[in-house]
Amino acid sequence: MIKKGIILAGGLGTRMSPLTKAVNKQLLPLFDKPLIFYPLSVLMLAGIKKILIIVNKGQLNQFRKILPEDNNLGISIEYKEQYRPGGLPQAFTIGEKFIGKDNVSLILGDNFFYGQSLTKILKSNINLKTGARIFIHPVKKPHLYGVASLDKNKKVINLVEKPKKTKSNLAVTGLYFFDNKVIEITKKLKPSKRGELEIIDLLNFYKRKNKLKAEFIGRGGSWLDTGSVNDFHDASNFISTIENRQGLKIACLEEIALKNNWIQNKHIKKAVNFYGNCDYSKYLKSLII
Repeated sequence: MIKKGIILAGGLGTRMSPLTKAVNKQLLPLFDKPLIFYPLSVLMLAGIKKILIIVNKGQLNQFRKILPEDNNLGISIEYKEQYRPGGLPQAFTIGEKFIGKDNVSLILGDNFFYGQSLTKILKSNINLKTGARIFIHPVKKPHLYGVASLDKNKKVINLVEKPKKTKSNLAVTGLYFFDNKVIEITKKLKPSKRGELEIIDLLNFYKRKNKLKAEFIGRGGSWLDTGSVNDFHDASNFISTIENRQGLKIACLEEIALKNNWIQNKHIKKAVNFYGNCDYSKYLKSLII
């Protein structure tokens, strides 16, 4: 069972410079909300209430202004600083004390997920006991991502990071579920030529032990990597279109918490006071009318 989640919100954000010179990318607005709201919402939709957010050194206070530890979401938020980006698996050594003896989920702070069946998919995989699980999604340009190849039984037979040529179009998204052995395995990994620990090496370790499974996001679902300015812009337009047509908000943290019965109407009122007079607050008010 996955009860804890880590959001990796560190990194240098060089692909979005100069926007990220003074502000962490995860605090930039993705349409009407900070980017950090979106990965946090995914963990909350999965039913995960204990969350660690890993941020760059010196940026803790920026995050605490928007997501204070004594929040009104009915969840527990902790923070850890990343002194130097050392690859995605570094999250498990930084968060070793937080993870303890539990299984854990990792989601990248710049990943956006959306889909009608997303909650169902997340909750069907949250009962992971052993091994690891990746979430895959077809893309047009697989050479830009880590790519998984599956056999007829949907078993992962190959994992390659940004292959020049590949027959598979299944990208490995930035959402992962791991058993507790991930800490021990991460400590055995060696840095790549880039000088960082590679998530593909970690996943391949599980694959060699026949402990890696893949789950499709689903044809009606969407996954966007907001790592570049163009990707960020496309994701913002997508969210704007969906929200303006449906009148519903994507990644409204208080709404998810309310539906999960983690908070009550009084907490929504506190959130309205916290955010002030804005469209987000107006939407929150509509939830308790």
